[in-house]
Amino acid sequence: MNKELESKIDEILTRGVAEVINKDHLKKRLLSGEKLRVKLGIDPTSPNLHLGRAVTLLKLRDLQDLGHQVVFIIGDMTGVIGDTSDKESERPMLSREKVRKNMKSYKEQAGKILNLDKIEFHQNSEWLTKLGYNEIGDQADQFSLAEFNARENIRKRLEEGKRISLREVLYPLMQGYDSVAVKADLELGGTDQRFNLLAGRELQKHFNQKEQDILMVNLIEGTDGRKMSSSWGNTINILDEPNDMFGRVMSIPDELIIKYFIHCTRVPIDKVRNIDSDMKVGKTNPRDAKLELAAEIVKIYHGEEEAKKAQKYFVDTFSKGETPENIPEIKIEEENIKLTEFLVKSGQAKSLSDARRKVEQGGVEVSGEKITDWKMVLDKKYDGKVFKVGKFGFIKIKF
Repeated sequence: MNKELESKIDEILTRGVAEVINKDHLKKRLLSGEKLRVKLGIDPTSPNLHLGRAVTLLKLRDLQDLGHQVVFIIGDMTGVIGDTSDKESERPMLSREKVRKNMKSYKEQAGKILNLDKIEFHQNSEWLTKLGYNEIGDQADQFSLAEFNARENIRKRLEEGKRISLREVLYPLMQGYDSVAVKADLELGGTDQRFNLLAGRELQKHFNQKEQDILMVNLIEGTDGRKMSSSWGNTINILDEPNDMFGRVMSIPDELIIKYFIHCTRVPIDKVRNIDSDMKVGKTNPRDAKLELAAEIVKIYHGEEEAKKAQKYFVDTFSKGETPENIPEIKIEEENIKLTEFLVKSGQAKSLSDARRKVEQGGVEVSGEKITDWKMVLDKKYDGKVFKVGKFGFIKIKF
């Protein structure tokens, strides 16, 4: 038996993994040299893929490197319906136009991790739009309402008297049928997807296909310690600029350092264990471990050189208190501009209300002085001034 291959497979089946169904069966297939069809579906509910999504993408890359066929499904139909597996309330339906806009750069983002030349891409509208009531009724007959209601979040919402739409019942059927359509051997997903992943096995059995194995990864928390979610704004996105990505990793709680090393990097697991033990005995400062973590993550998406630059930028700016070089300059054509409009124009705020909130919370400075008046108007006397927004945002105004 190839010991090196077995070691790689063992790490794939354990690193960042919460559960495997059926582990013995899957390990045997992986060791046999059989080329598996490995499925991952992602709904374009946001234009950005974040590190929480990247956990499964990294696992896909591990399997791709062993020669298995990655089947990447962009859920342009499931994205419209919406999965509420991990939600405490009903997810609103998205328009087709919104979904198409969100998914525009998904291939590019996935390509930061995966070898795009060796990927089978699909949109699940390819087969889901062809189903009628007869087919959907047949699929729905494989599941009971009690099974759907037994899910933790659904049960909690029912107990609290919250609305659950019939649309939500359809989602597991749609994800499950994706597995039938692509003849998946293995499907990856987060722990919140357990019911949907099992639905794939059930429908494959109904359609006389071999039941897919399932590998579930742990969910990771975002910069505020809650589950990483675009709707909460606590994400670190794959397309973040190197300095922003580095800074956001540095802002995570210390207790997440090891979890991020395990799930978001491919630093050898023995080294991760050493970092963990060294921090526990005080041999390594968590800040130093986090600097290494941030550099590793930036390196994955932007390369080693950019990671080094981002680390230098962070240390010089936030440790030594220096103003960074090459600050973006925003040219203002008018004689004056409202502060809130300037923050939006510069990209340091998502909206005027977001800009106002940042000012009111003391997150905006000019030349080292906090700004407290969100109604402030900037004119030519501010020409060349440097504004700091939050911990990591620097912009210069030019009239």
